[in-house]
Amino acid sequence: MSWLVLVLSGILETVWAAALKSFSRPASIVTFVVALVLSMAGLAYALREIPLGTGYAVWVGIGTIGTAVYGIFAFGDSASAARITCLVLIAAGVVGLKLLP
Repeated sequence: MSWLVLVLSGILETVWAAALKSFSRPASIVTFVVALVLSMAGLAYALREIPLGTGYAVWVGIGTIGTAVYGIFAFGDSASAARITCLVLIAAGVVGLKLLP
């Protein structure tokens, strides 16, 4: 259950980060606050059973990759081979933290 909550919290990190793009609109501010609170609460819950370093890295990794991918599709951010490679390296690092002792 903790891993599911952690993944959902990482997705919510993407939501609140994306809401910053249009932060001057009231709906974006509400979205930011709600997603931020739920994301942090979920992270705190998950960290009761998941090691701190692993849990935080997974949460940040999901948020980082999710936000970058959202930026590519929603805002036309660059999808160069170098940027995609860096995102893959982030994912590999997070998986490595989970799998390696």
